[in-house]
Amino acid sequence: MKPSRRAAARDAVAPGFVAGIRVALTLLSTALGVVLGAFTLVSLKVARDVVTPAPRRADTKIVNLDVAAQTITLSRTPDTELPGRYGLFTSGTESYVKLGSVLSQDATTVKRKLLTQVDAHSRLGADAAFSGWYYDRPEQLHLPYSSELIGSGVGPCPAWLFPAGDGDTWVVQVHGRGATRAECLRAVPVFHGSGITTLVVSYRNDGEAPRSRTGTYTLGATEWRDVDAAVGFARRHGAKRVILMGWSMGGAISLQVALGSAHRDLVAGVILESPVVDWRVVLDYQARLNHIPNSVAGIAIGALKTSWATPLTRTGGPIPFDRLDVVARAEELRHPILILHSDDDGFVPSDASHRLAEARPDLVELDSFDVARHTKLWNYDQDRWSGAITSWLRRHELAPQE
Repeated sequence: MKPSRRAAARDAVAPGFVAGIRVALTLLSTALGVVLGAFTLVSLKVARDVVTPAPRRADTKIVNLDVAAQTITLSRTPDTELPGRYGLFTSGTESYVKLGSVLSQDATTVKRKLLTQVDAHSRLGADAAFSGWYYDRPEQLHLPYSSELIGSGVGPCPAWLFPAGDGDTWVVQVHGRGATRAECLRAVPVFHGSGITTLVVSYRNDGEAPRSRTGTYTLGATEWRDVDAAVGFARRHGAKRVILMGWSMGGAISLQVALGSAHRDLVAGVILESPVVDWRVVLDYQARLNHIPNSVAGIAIGALKTSWATPLTRTGGPIPFDRLDVVARAEELRHPILILHSDDDGFVPSDASHRLAEARPDLVELDSFDVARHTKLWNYDQDRWSGAITSWLRRHELAPQE
């Protein structure tokens, strides 16, 4: 019996149709693999950026330099329009200048007073970086100090020592990510005035201390050991009590010292300026700020905390985000903590600081600002900032009473 014409046509078409479907599925699978591969590569780049020390980035433009009037006009940003005293990293004949109050502003520019004398022959590049440091060298404080080396697991870490009082109480200051010791100089006078010796330290991969094998940050997971070595240095040099003070990522490092130090008995308190209390909060915020999809940010964090991605992220090991989450570990805290944080921080959101204060109201005091941005609270309102620290020191009997 002969097959019908319809059956014959079906039998003739079927092999070609099936082959076409197979080709389409293969192409679709390949395309999906390419997309997923690209997606993963982007996520890994984000992960590497988080832990890789990077040079300072320009964030403002110099629009005009008036050496006769000693003023400088900058492009307007949420930072450059802030009242107070600041610094500006520049290029050209000057590498850093101090800035005073805002003299005038319009929709796109801000004119500020120069507090560094700039002569008529000075030439500055257009690109600049606005800074809260103000002081960039220890001699600018006009206080006695010495340069020290702190032995650590990666080698000798440079430090500045500012002696004060009877030497019984020390503060160990820890700078943030992408910064150096100079970030901490603003706080030295308030402690010196309270009779407290200040040790301003460096840590691995910050550009001043030795480089680790990988050369990358671990967001506080290993850096804290260098700071713990500084606490040991303070003990050997007569300290009976040590206060830890951390700025931004230095806050995360200081909290890890407070939780894990072999010298916990010596630690008397912790002061945190614009601190990282939970890295996942910070990374989620930064992802939104930079329009990075949640899925990319999630893969990036997942890569940083797992062993399989370590050769690609170059961290030398997984980042222990759970251990770095101090809100989750709040019950382990044993020392009084003062947090100074602005709710408009713009880099490290204050959410985790608020949560830590809510979790441990018996230990944590939060002084929240509204418009001071990231690590610029001293610059914005020096009297309030210094007063908050001084009164906290006295309440906890860490400074002489008047």
